[in-house]
Amino acid sequence: MRNLFLLLFWVSTLGWTQEDARVYFIDKPNAQAYFDAPLTMLTQRALDRRIQQNIPLSIDDVPVDANYIETISNVPGITYKAQSKWMNCIHVRGSVAAIQGLASFPFVERIVFANPQLNAKSTPQVPTAQPKTMALQTTYSYGNAQNQVTMLNTHLLHQQNHAGAGKIIAVLDSGFQGVDTAPPFQSLFNQNRYLGGYNYVSQSTNVFDLHHHGTLVLSSMAAVTDGTLVGTAPTASYYLFITEDVMEENPVEESYWVQAAEEADRLGCDIISSSLGYYGYDNPAYSYTYSNLTGNQAFASQGANKAFSKGMVVVVSAGNSGNSTAPYVAVPAEATHALAIGAVDSMEFRASFSSIGPTFDGRVKPDLMARGLGAAVCTPQGDFTYVSGTSLSCPLISGSIACFWAAAPQLTNQQVVDLVKQSADRFTNPTMEYGYGVPDFAAALSNALSLTSWGKSSVKVYPNPFYYEVTFQGDLTGTTTLKFFNALGQLVRETRLTPNQATVDVADFPAGWYTYLLQEGTQTITGKLIKP
Repeated sequence: MRNLFLLLFWVSTLGWTQEDARVYFIDKPNAQAYFDAPLTMLTQRALDRRIQQNIPLSIDDVPVDANYIETISNVPGITYKAQSKWMNCIHVRGSVAAIQGLASFPFVERIVFANPQLNAKSTPQVPTAQPKTMALQTTYSYGNAQNQVTMLNTHLLHQQNHAGAGKIIAVLDSGFQGVDTAPPFQSLFNQNRYLGGYNYVSQSTNVFDLHHHGTLVLSSMAAVTDGTLVGTAPTASYYLFITEDVMEENPVEESYWVQAAEEADRLGCDIISSSLGYYGYDNPAYSYTYSNLTGNQAFASQGANKAFSKGMVVVVSAGNSGNSTAPYVAVPAEATHALAIGAVDSMEFRASFSSIGPTFDGRVKPDLMARGLGAAVCTPQGDFTYVSGTSLSCPLISGSIACFWAAAPQLTNQQVVDLVKQSADRFTNPTMEYGYGVPDFAAALSNALSLTSWGKSSVKVYPNPFYYEVTFQGDLTGTTTLKFFNALGQLVRETRLTPNQATVDVADFPAGWYTYLLQEGTQTITGKLIKP
């Protein structure tokens, strides 16, 4: 880790001769060929996920045109770094003049510099860069992970033989040193549950290199040593992706992150778990400000939302800036459809370092909380210790979601998110420090099974899309509560349904996506509606 004072001195005296930018293209000229043969762009498992959740193929599933990439890469003074099919762009590095010159190509739609001052005039703000490493707590004794698993009631799912089997988690991090050799991870390889990975920083398939942060994170889900440490998803399968360059903080890491998320989608992963966050960059001109935290403005946040639209659940650590002058949940945890996970201690009190909300546009963040102060992990050498950070609370939730979703595979990703949030201890009264609180995965599963037996067979909801009213037809007893939430998770309507009054006037609802929640006793039904 470079000294911050020396870094700032170097910046102020030498400046930045190379700039980062994303080059967006106008089209994908060979798109129809991919639609005619979808297995050329997505695996069968990815296609099955879309079919199960009724998600159609779209133009952003098509890869970036290879000729466009080659043409830009061959321009003198331009270095190609990464690409995104979802945003139809590539990340490049070069001089301002060289990058601006790319606008002359007819297939280039626009160029967006990482330094916003090169796009439009603005007043730069310099937030404090956050450290990439978690604080190691050497005062803790050698122990196990009982508290962090039972806090979430994930052990009750394990006892029912729901330990993540059949679900695939993509882990995006800085490196996974020792995972291929440490004994607690060997079941991954013996049972063929390590499915592969890629190092986007080094452009290689070697992910068991560079750094140990991902090792600690992965151990919270995947490590298995009876009597010492068992992760929250000990029978799930995993892809490992390195997207974080520990030697620098640069926007290209967001581009790596999105590219890895796209690959996770292509491979058919169910969950993305990422204990990474971005706010302050080495070049202060690239840094975000609080006003940027609007849910879909930052590049990685756009990627997180796209990943969710493809049917995956995206889980991201909230960040460790709670004690700083910029205490807010960072990118991409602030994304509209990312689950931002904060940290609590063994007694479920918030850790002071855990980043808080709200987002700039007023949304609740973090979403959920889990053990992140003194959490049990495995080191690259196979030893066990305790560390602190939202980097650990994130995978604890990710693994638990894998167990929950494996137990209720008929659910959509939106239903998974809704049910997990509804199980949390502060769901009816969220705060900007705890979000919706600590979830109870056993309760979430109970509600999911009730949803299946009560909702799918006995209640019909129509029309969808809707314009003026929505009707709920089925076994309504007169004690059914209906709630509507907008895309920001805000409650916009609550009413009581009866057999004689099951049509609701929603003519005043603005256009957009809505989630409805029907509740009758302990039984719930959730679903999505859209108003064009």
